[in-house]
Amino acid sequence: MKCWKHAAALIALGLSMGSALARDLVMAISEGSSGGTDHARVIAKYQGLADAIGKSIGQKVNVVFIREFAALEDGLKNKRFDLAMARPSDYPARALRDHGYQFVASAKPEGHCLIIVPQESAYKTLADIKGKRIVVPSPAAYMTKFCTAELRDQGIDLATEKVERVREQGSIPFYLTNKFGDVGGVASYSGVAKSLEKTGHRVLHKSVAQPYFPIVVNKDLSAAQVQNMQRAVVGLSETEDGRAVLKNIGIQGFDTGTEKRLRDLLTWLDTASP
Repeated sequence: MKCWKHAAALIALGLSMGSALARDLVMAISEGSSGGTDHARVIAKYQGLADAIGKSIGQKVNVVFIREFAALEDGLKNKRFDLAMARPSDYPARALRDHGYQFVASAKPEGHCLIIVPQESAYKTLADIKGKRIVVPSPAAYMTKFCTAELRDQGIDLATEKVERVREQGSIPFYLTNKFGDVGGVASYSGVAKSLEKTGHRVLHKSVAQPYFPIVVNKDLSAAQVQNMQRAVVGLSETEDGRAVLKNIGIQGFDTGTEKRLRDLLTWLDTASP
C-alpha cells in the first residue's frame, strides 16, 4: 500500500505539470506475482532503462513500482501511466487493445509455457500425458491460460483432463516429486524453469513463443517519440553501459517486431478454457 501511495503521488505530481510533452513522464513497472515488494529496489533496477528512454526523447522518466494487478489495470485504463513495462503480458496487450496505448518493444528472450515432468518419467510426448494429473496454477493465472491455449492447440483440452491446482508455480516441482501430480505447466522465465536440473525435472514440451515483458506507451506520445524509444531500447545491447542496464533487469535485449503477436495474444488466450 505504501508503494502504491508513493507511486500515486508521483503520478499526481506529473499530471499537474501539464501535457506529456512538457513534464516528467511516469513509467510503471509490474513484475507480476513473482516480483519484489520494495519500491527502492525496483527504481534501482529499472531507472537505467528509464533514463535511456528519457534521453531518447529529451524528457525525464520516473519509475514507479506497481505491486497490485488491480492498480496496474486501473492505471492503464485511466491512462495514469505514460509508459508501462509489465508482466504478465496480457496487461500490456489489453492496454493496446482497450486503452489506446502504443507498442514499443518486448523483452528477449520471449516467453514459453514449459510442460515439465520428473527426470525419471516415462513420458516422451504430449500424447503420453492424456488422462494424467496435470498441475497448473489457478484458472485466472496468466501462465495457466498460456499453457491451456498451447495444449489446446496440441489437441489436449484441460477442461476434460485431470487438473490439479496450486497457488504458486513454485509448488509444482514439489507436487511432481511427491507424486501429487504427473506433469506440470510453468513459465520459461520463472524461477522453477531456471532450477529444473536442481529439482530433478525436465522439459517434455516447449510451447510457441509469445511476447514477454512488453513496454507500451500512452497515445499522447508521438510516433516520432515512439520510434526514438525503440531505437534506444534496441541499442542497449550494443554498448557496455547498455548491456549493464539489461543485465540489471535480467533480460537479453529488446525486440520491436512482436507488436502483431502481442495484439493477437488475448484472442489466442481467450479461446482457451482453463
